[in-house]
Amino acid sequence: MKLRIAGIAAKWLFMLCLPILLLTASIGWAANSLWLYKYGFEKYNISQATGLAEPELEKAASGLISYFNSDEDYISLTVVKDGEPFELFNQREIIHLKDVKGLIWLDYWVLLGTLVYVLAYAGVSLFWRKRRYWRRLAWGVVGGSGITLALMLALGLGTLLGFEQLFWQFHLISFTNELWLLDPTKDYLIMLFPQGFFYDTALFCALATGGGAVVLGGLTGSIYYFNKMRAVSQENR
Repeated sequence: MKLRIAGIAAKWLFMLCLPILLLTASIGWAANSLWLYKYGFEKYNISQATGLAEPELEKAASGLISYFNSDEDYISLTVVKDGEPFELFNQREIIHLKDVKGLIWLDYWVLLGTLVYVLAYAGVSLFWRKRRYWRRLAWGVVGGSGITLALMLALGLGTLLGFEQLFWQFHLISFTNELWLLDPTKDYLIMLFPQGFFYDTALFCALATGGGAVVLGGLTGSIYYFNKMRAVSQENR
């Protein structure tokens, strides 16, 4: 009985880990995607808003990505405007970016933790070589994918209908200071990344996570159905 309860608990934990794994992977992808930064710069005319040429904007994006993945506490990023080099971010922005970096690394650690558990659960289920464990794994993947799609649908609708409120609440929950309240007339960080950029990024993460769930759940379900039909066919011979 205890083993049965433990097995059920492990399966449900596996199903709950899948949405977290897919979402944190999508967030990590977005944070490190230079093309996503460049897309936002072009869409929101950031070159005109900041006075920075496109090569300098790309340098800024690459510098941010490098900083997020480095062991540096504070960012130092020099760009050129009107032929003059200058530090892109002021002290307030630099400290806020340290807080942002902490959230990105938290995302990495959660991604790693859920990935380890998902792979361990799948490995044990496959290694056991009993059909009922394979069936449990298959339904766990399909169920976890279904939960992911439901959550991403809710996130997508929330983003479409009330992103400004969600964005505000996210900052209140995620940061213990008000350094994220920047001035769009003088602070380059908010000029580089207006609210519309984060709106697009949220939709990107929701779609990428949902797409991953569709592929993972659909592929697993198809393999399970094919093997089941093959087993039935062999039994009827």
